[in-house]
Amino acid sequence: MPKLINLGSLCIDDVYSVDTIATAGETVASQNHTVFPGGKGLNQSLAASKAGADVHHIGCIGEDGDWLKDVLADAGVDVANVRQVEPRSGHAVIQVDSTGQNSIVISGGANRSIQALDRDVAFALLQPGDWLLLQNEINDIEAVLKEASDRDVNVAFNVAPVDGREQNYCLNNVALLIVNEAEAAALAQETDPETALEALCERYATAHIVLTLGRGGLLHGVAGHRERLAAYSVKAVDETAAGDAFVGYLMAGLLSGEDYSTALQFGSAAGALAVTQKGAASSIPEYADVLAMRDSD
Repeated sequence: MPKLINLGSLCIDDVYSVDTIATAGETVASQNHTVFPGGKGLNQSLAASKAGADVHHIGCIGEDGDWLKDVLADAGVDVANVRQVEPRSGHAVIQVDSTGQNSIVISGGANRSIQALDRDVAFALLQPGDWLLLQNEINDIEAVLKEASDRDVNVAFNVAPVDGREQNYCLNNVALLIVNEAEAAALAQETDPETALEALCERYATAHIVLTLGRGGLLHGVAGHRERLAAYSVKAVDETAAGDAFVGYLMAGLLSGEDYSTALQFGSAAGALAVTQKGAASSIPEYADVLAMRDSD
């Protein structure tokens, strides 16, 4: 089966449970503080591996991040090419309120230490049929996208989080572009999701565009095809990593040969289950549970 090469981030997440998320100038009390493994790259690798994909993770950690490698390795992810560098590991401060919604501040740390040697490893591992997965939490995205285009590689890019750099990216040869409402608005300069989807489909005519809407489900478009999928109904505890669970299971579905509609349902079920558990990586659901959720629809 084709494999997934994830050139992605790894983070240490400090999660604070609060009644309401602090606004500007406000101090709020936290009911508890928990440390979890996280980072969009780590979460997505973990999800894809749990879904049965052959996953190779490439990235950087600080000396404080060896346990992040262990988390991935224990889930069956190949971490031979996760390097330790001088900066501390990427770090996130996450507030989760009583409804499960979150607010996240992230520091790139070691995730901004990607070098040409990491890109070389990623492209050396890629074979026909494989996918290269990227998120916007590492440096050198422009160089990676250019080389991927030159080599005609299948690229899936989760443009998260938006930080201004995405305006300079050449996405013309990305095969799958995954965005939420805010990310779609930043790329398309359109605040209405359906209008943003139309703009992105027109701009990137050969790409599959997946626009996630949280509790509103998702929109999917490619060329002249459009579809909307409803979200699964669950009680949200913590929305952290729901998008990552979705991406990982979606990629595993595509790698196993499923069509987009089926793979999107697979990802949607995973994302729904993720919000019912606390934490980031710790909320990624198991394969059997995702299948049960999908088949119950």
